Amino acid sequence: MKQELERTIQQMSECGRGILAADESTNTIKKRFESIHVESNEKNRQAYRELLFTTSGLGEFISGVILFEETLGQSTKAGVSFAKFLESENMVPGIKVDSGLIPLANSANEKTTQGLDGLPERLASYKDKGARFAKWRTVFDIDAMRPTMLATKVNAESLARYAAICQNQGIVPIVEPELLIDGEHSIERCQEASLRVFNAVFQALRLHKVTLEHMILKPSMVISGKACVQQADVDTVARMTVETLLRTVPAAVPSINFLSGGQTAVEATAHLSSMNKQFPNLPWNLSFSYGRALQEPALQAWGGKEENVKAAQNALFKRAKLNAAAAVGKYSQGME
Repeated sequence: MKQELERTIQQMSECGRGILAADESTNTIKKRFESIHVESNEKNRQAYRELLFTTSGLGEFISGVILFEETLGQSTKAGVSFAKFLESENMVPGIKVDSGLIPLANSANEKTTQGLDGLPERLASYKDKGARFAKWRTVFDIDAMRPTMLATKVNAESLARYAAICQNQGIVPIVEPELLIDGEHSIERCQEASLRVFNAVFQALRLHKVTLEHMILKPSMVISGKACVQQADVDTVARMTVETLLRTVPAAVPSINFLSGGQTAVEATAHLSSMNKQFPNLPWNLSFSYGRALQEPALQAWGGKEENVKAAQNALFKRAKLNAAAAVGKYSQGME
């Protein structure tokens, strides 16, 4: 198990490469397809995912791809399973394993994540299909009172239990505590909430004896709420995000791969690059695990039309290349 975990983590934490999140649930991808007036059926979802994965040269910038359960069972038009195809292109296939958000009972309208029941058996099945890592997401609202201690402890515990189960199966866990960007909160309030959540997560991970060397953290950035009057600039977001991580994330963690969390494609790239420029000697690899911030230009270019596949792949390739540059602090606005 240790050798399996080590092989996966080394490949996924390579400097200058990041993770493509293509694990949208059926409901989420339906909303994405509606924006381009495409019906969300299995055929169209397969065609779109194949468009993404078969982009020529993508493996130069992408080390791993998070798949949805349906996608893990699908194949290319040539009959090669997506998992095997990704492996052939030097990209590690992974799988989203949580079952989505539900209301947290007796909380201040907060949420928790379900899916722990039967997780060992599901992981064994996913591993047989080629998955080598997994992802579990929890979310936290931010305001004057939230996230509460109840939501913080419950969600940290679920992340740790999931991570321990993954490692027992020889699967690298991506631990994703997302503090939502929605709201009027200042960047200072986001930092306070992030410190509390990240500290709780690593306390729970230690309690459950999760091997930190064989996991990836996928956090949100420390950023102003969308409705906040005072929006922090790029360098401030980068500085406060890294300061928060330095105070909470052990050096044993090999890679921190940010979620984009409602940022535009350009914002997410600029913030990541500023972090690596300002802090070139961090204890962990600092990279990306973006979904919409990588896919949105490709989705719009595709529009559900076969003749647009190449243009869509070019759009994805460009964003992957720019984010790979950001992962080593070498992105600039002029590269857009």
